Amino acid sequence: MAADTSVEMFSKVLENQMLQTTKVVEEQLDAEIQKLDQMDEDELERLKERRLEALKKSQQQKQEWLSKGHGEYREIPSERDFFQEVKESKNVVCHFYKDTTFRCVILDKHLAALSKKHIETKFLKLNAEKSLFLCERLGIKVIPTLALVKDGKTQDFIVGFTDLGNTDDFTTETLEWRLGCSNIINYSGNLMDPPFQSQKKFGTSVTKLDKKTIRGKKYDSDSDDD
Repeated sequence: MAADTSVEMFSKVLENQMLQTTKVVEEQLDAEIQKLDQMDEDELERLKERRLEALKKSQQQKQEWLSKGHGEYREIPSERDFFQEVKESKNVVCHFYKDTTFRCVILDKHLAALSKKHIETKFLKLNAEKSLFLCERLGIKVIPTLALVKDGKTQDFIVGFTDLGNTDDFTTETLEWRLGCSNIINYSGNLMDPPFQSQKKFGTSVTKLDKKTIRGKKYDSDSDDD
């Protein structure tokens, strides 16, 4: 009986919150409509021009990203290519893999999907056995590892599947969330709500990650320091 009462109270609270949210959204829409109604033709024309200009810039940015290899998940042949690629793009995700590691194949599938969705970020893969110097330089010891590079500096790492629910069955949305936590993609979801598909089954308890790197330090891809 007490449980039924608690459920009913929770439902009422949730309903009230939804109503309040709906009311706020409606008020914001009414304010925007009223603002548009009060504009004269010149103001509307200027607003239209600003929006067209913003759209034009957005398309130009998209074309620039595509020209630099964004929008696809691709393999680079050497360490030298890695340094060149990260210099060209603001946000880069690089998967250090081995042919003999099954979990690398799992990551490939998710990264290929995300590369098409998040063209603001460059998605690469590099064979760890052909880049021993770079792996040592970045302190990469576990395969697979994703190096997350921003402005030419490797700021974070996703090592194995620990941050992805500790399961091989994590979803693309889970990896997307984890990349969003490092601000390496434009994430539109709630960082405080990890989308683990089987969270209860696997006993996973992961909250928003600290802004600091997992290893507590930053690695500069242009520096010789370990």
